[in-house]
Amino acid sequence: MAAQETAPTRPGRPSLNSSMRSSSYLNGNQQYRPPNKPENHYGIDTVVEDLNATSISPPRQISPFNGIPSVENPPTIVESGVSHELSHPNCTQPLGNSADRLVATLFYKSTAPRISNAAVPSPKKTQSPNPHGSDVDLIAPSSSFDTFPLEPPTAESEPLDHLYGSHISPMCITSFLHLMSTFPLPPGSNDMISAHRCLKVERDHEDRPTVVELTLSPAPSRDYLSLDDLRKHELIYQFELEWNVDVVLRSDTLWRRYPRLVVFDMDSTLITQEVIDLLAATIKDPPDLAACVADITHRAMLGELEFDAAFRERVKLLTGLPASIFTELRSVLDVTNGVRPLVRALKRLGVKIAVLSGGFLPLTSWLAGELGLDYAHANEVVIDETTGRLTGEVKGLIVGKERKRDLLLEIAAKEGIALEQVVAVGDGANDLFMMEAAGLGVAWNAKPMVQMEADARLNGDSLLDLLYLFGLTAEEVEKLTS
Repeated sequence: MAAQETAPTRPGRPSLNSSMRSSSYLNGNQQYRPPNKPENHYGIDTVVEDLNATSISPPRQISPFNGIPSVENPPTIVESGVSHELSHPNCTQPLGNSADRLVATLFYKSTAPRISNAAVPSPKKTQSPNPHGSDVDLIAPSSSFDTFPLEPPTAESEPLDHLYGSHISPMCITSFLHLMSTFPLPPGSNDMISAHRCLKVERDHEDRPTVVELTLSPAPSRDYLSLDDLRKHELIYQFELEWNVDVVLRSDTLWRRYPRLVVFDMDSTLITQEVIDLLAATIKDPPDLAACVADITHRAMLGELEFDAAFRERVKLLTGLPASIFTELRSVLDVTNGVRPLVRALKRLGVKIAVLSGGFLPLTSWLAGELGLDYAHANEVVIDETTGRLTGEVKGLIVGKERKRDLLLEIAAKEGIALEQVVAVGDGANDLFMMEAAGLGVAWNAKPMVQMEADARLNGDSLLDLLYLFGLTAEEVEKLTS
């Protein structure tokens, strides 16, 4: 009895307070360490309020406890630019089921930064009296109150990349995820789960990604909004404008990562010029011919003119040009930045490559040979055998929008390639049919209507960006192009 009275008193056991636990199992079932555990045994049931009073052998720094891992506080691992959350909802599906995931690839447009509204000169003020009491800036395409909309559009928002970083910042990603969370989910789904990968970062700045791939699961309800309609949604456009990015939305399918045929337009895609404009520029009489042909070309690319008729009209204006002009123009052609390494990468991946041009076969075939393309189709002009000059006529079918689509289908069938694994890249209205037929249609620095209708739009300075749509990282791209 006396021995018990002299025994040291065991200190009271500390407990978790409300700031150190979350709404997890421990919240309702607070656990404790059994008496038979040694004092230096530490597990999740030994979290205490004051670790300073506890001896630890060997001594080590203890990180403050920030909450029990739970749905509200999931453990997060960051490794090699990939963020993981240790949760498994919709992580993998049982055999026979499939997850409807959406992949969003964000490209920061570093070569075309938006100017802050504060730096933009104010539009010319109207001299007409404002019915509301004061002069206002007219920002609609109008110059008088007679035609001014009853609900004038608001000014464009301030470029947010100026505030949060000229790259795809965490705030940009957060804003995009918040935007996507506003769309209804499929029946039976309560939460959207996301993961991201940084595919490309600025040189010497690992914390400044310029291409980021986000995977969202599940995708917004297709019954509410189809993928085509989602791509054209005003909120997506507004987000792109605010953050100075291009957003490419694709279903996360197997074929997304494995293209087998890539088809390119030539003028303003594989090369930066329009060949027919180059031809017209060589004719000095009449002096305004080049401008006339360029105007027809521009309107045809916008879709304002029917391409076949516009092409015949322009070729007619080239009557009398020597056929040798096609050879002379070879040295003038300016291949688009990134095309040569892109072709090299695609060939290493075993992808077939074709160019379908509304231009002229002599130059298209030569360029295809220079780049190592597998197929080349373009228009054949009639050359007078006696004079060796263009007659102003076209031989055979015009390679317009219908013909481009048909040629794409013919090449895919010949190679035994499913259309889901075909990619079509162009910039003009005459490319829309082939882009629609392909599994993925990409608008490259394209006209407004083409940007709106295409599956994807890229507005960078290198066509090599196409590879990031297949989920390749900058490191993988470098290996493929070296």
